[in-house]
Amino acid sequence: MKLKKNTTIKIGKHRDLSFKKGCYLYVGSALNGLDQRIQRHLRKQKKMHWHIDYLLLHTTIIHVVYKESASKQECAIARVLEDELCSVPGFGCSDCLCISHLFYGTYDDITQAITLLHLKPYPLHAKS
Repeated sequence: MKLKKNTTIKIGKHRDLSFKKGCYLYVGSALNGLDQRIQRHLRKQKKMHWHIDYLLLHTTIIHVVYKESASKQECAIARVLEDELCSVPGFGCSDCLCISHLFYGTYDDITQAITLLHLKPYPLHAKS
């Protein structure tokens, strides 16, 4: 995702977070529903539920990448990204012990992290 300017966003009902302009990478899971979850995140009109829903209102999605697995992999991926990118503490990880599920860096740093993790590109316009 790309955020065009420094922005403070109300996440949920109570928490305001400041975000620096730049590129972000969010890690989530979608067991038994990858297409549906991605399509939900791509929609502008939706019920606000997850932390990422609030950030997506202010960003442009550049790429979506994924890893197919029969088990939840988001925390393992987040742990690798902690060593590669900066994180937004507490974002997207209220149901686990991770530091964050949202990371930021330069476009090149994020692309390199995606390559390191062997993530596949998701065709953004295939479901239009």
